Amino acid sequence: MNLSVSPISYSQYAFKGVKPAVATHDENNGWERVVSVYGDDVIRTKPAQLSLFHMHDFHGQNIRMERAYSVANQFDNNTLKHQNDMFDKNVPIDKLKLCSGDMFLGENIKDMEVVNEFLNISGVIATALGNHECDSKTDDFLEVVKHRHYRILGANMHPDDNSKINQILSNSLIVESNGNRYGIIGLVPTDMQNHLKRPKDVQDFNISDIEDTKEDLEEEIEDLKRHGVNKIIILSHLGLEAEQYIAQNVSDIDIILGGHTHHLLTEVREGENLFKSPKGEPVLIMQVGRDGEYIGIPNIKFNELGQITEIQYNMVKTDDFTRDLVARLDFENILGKPEVVGKAKFVEEQPKDIYANENPHCNIIVDCMRAELGTDIAVMNAANIRGKFYAGDIDTRDLRLISPFANKVAIIKASEKEIVDAINGLLKSSMSSPVHRPGILQVSGLKYEYSKSQGKMTKLTFIDKSGNEHQIDLENPRTDKMYTLAADDYCIQSKKSGLNLKHRLEQALKIYDCDKDEIVAEHLRKHSEPIEIKSDGRIKVAD
Repeated sequence: MNLSVSPISYSQYAFKGVKPAVATHDENNGWERVVSVYGDDVIRTKPAQLSLFHMHDFHGQNIRMERAYSVANQFDNNTLKHQNDMFDKNVPIDKLKLCSGDMFLGENIKDMEVVNEFLNISGVIATALGNHECDSKTDDFLEVVKHRHYRILGANMHPDDNSKINQILSNSLIVESNGNRYGIIGLVPTDMQNHLKRPKDVQDFNISDIEDTKEDLEEEIEDLKRHGVNKIIILSHLGLEAEQYIAQNVSDIDIILGGHTHHLLTEVREGENLFKSPKGEPVLIMQVGRDGEYIGIPNIKFNELGQITEIQYNMVKTDDFTRDLVARLDFENILGKPEVVGKAKFVEEQPKDIYANENPHCNIIVDCMRAELGTDIAVMNAANIRGKFYAGDIDTRDLRLISPFANKVAIIKASEKEIVDAINGLLKSSMSSPVHRPGILQVSGLKYEYSKSQGKMTKLTFIDKSGNEHQIDLENPRTDKMYTLAADDYCIQSKKSGLNLKHRLEQALKIYDCDKDEIVAEHLRKHSEPIEIKSDGRIKVAD
């Protein structure tokens, strides 16, 4: 395999030496089985050209969905840059729109209805079931998606016989375009239970571990091959590491459209997102980040055995496209017209690695919380932000998309030692991860420096309401020094992604029946002057 390195949104890759078949068997319904050099039966059809529209991990970002709808229309009209550059003009182009999970997020019914509407009007034909599709109560999700035009797939999810999930879930789907058959298989995350918002409410199914998922896939692939399919696409919400394992250990897969771990794979790289299957055939993996920032538009050529011969790895940045007016009006018909609560005159971009750096878009949230609620400190987990602020009007829809989880903000008392331990705990776990997840703590009323190599703070300062700074002794933080602290209930009690202070939540000074978005909106209403959203050095990396 020879790689030609090209810039983002245009990476092309051609393959040589794909092993041919050596004997022909009888024809059947437009396809025929042949014996390959491996000694097993394979299926021979005609060469095919496929253009894909791939989305995942939008996390309910319906403003970006308006932009994505513009992308979908251009995809349909063949007007995207490089869209058909490599294709033979005399051969039909097959087009499929697919998602690999977590398009939904949260429990708000209207937000869920907008996502369902977007998938319908965009022409998506199938999506994997991600963990955030299970944020809401099962009955609520079923009610929303009963009007869907797409299939929901999860071959490694095994609902109980009486589970309501059976009403919507399929293992796979066969799609035929221009006489070419494509098999599409969905996979849910094997660590689904670790990511469920209400795990006790979703116990009527089993999910295969990675080895059993491999067997589930092999069984489903054999069934697809019996139906004349020799081009197989996986819609995976397993995460990149598991997807890389599947690519190298399961035969007859061509493309894995991945998700869950939010990797932004910008080009074709052998050993990262291009592998050889056990049969030596190329397998492509695509992931395009999180929150709908990018959409994948890969182009693929197949030979008559359904093997990839050429890839054009295209991506587009969603924010480069306009918000489609038809989609916007459609969504506002469901959501209602938003209220403008503030204005941003300057907005600094979020850091590329939001999990390990100060994020100005988090700063404004925790600063508003601290000021509005009158606490000493306000915090949020780096990964809790979804979407971003833009210069111009800030409305209630923007804020709900930035903080969409429908958690409950609370005020607690926490000791100096508990705060130090919480920040260091997140630093240790985040810096030991190659992608820095679950993410550091974003703060207001504090500033700190930390060492990435050591995974702990080197300096911590408390800033009182008068702006005076008080350095905290990291070696001997006080257990008798208490601070009032504002955060959402998930952040307060989460062992993995938050403060791990469930006992403090049980003794909360106050719990609000709203998430951070409503607190921020209330504060902005009271302050009409335009704001600036920018970094101020409250979190620094020491090495």
